[in-house]
Amino acid sequence: MDLTKFNDDEVISLYPKILKELKKRDIIRTNNLVGDLGEYWTRRKYNETPNLPKLQDAPKSTKNIDAISVKGERYAIKSTSGSGTGVFASLPIEKDDKVYFEYLVIVIFDKEYILKEIYELSWNQFEKYRRMKPPENKWNVPITKELKYDAKKIF
Repeated sequence: MDLTKFNDDEVISLYPKILKELKKRDIIRTNNLVGDLGEYWTRRKYNETPNLPKLQDAPKSTKNIDAISVKGERYAIKSTSGSGTGVFASLPIEKDDKVYFEYLVIVIFDKEYILKEIYELSWNQFEKYRRMKPPENKWNVPITKELKYDAKKIF
């Protein structure tokens, strides 16, 4: 499809139509395209790969997690096409010794949202690599060579 042949109004009108179709196909659940694509690819890769836990969506509006394994393990999923994850909005900034999820899955896309890599970190690894991101003063995870070496590569 050559988008240059469309006028501005036509190009703009494509976006909601694409979102509607992606929802109809159960690829996304909300209008957070990048986050939902990361959750979709995580579920798909985990559920299609032998020896990985089978994942299902966490109930809507569940804090801190996006998926749950059939064994009850909690997974947070963060998607990025940059050098770090988005922030963990509902995690406290003070250490409270509570485990909010068993695993963090980081889904990395290229600039055209083609899946490049998926990594899994334990809660302890998350605590090791997380950094406070100013000005939000919320945790995020920079994606470094050390993190990639230390994490479990899923894809």
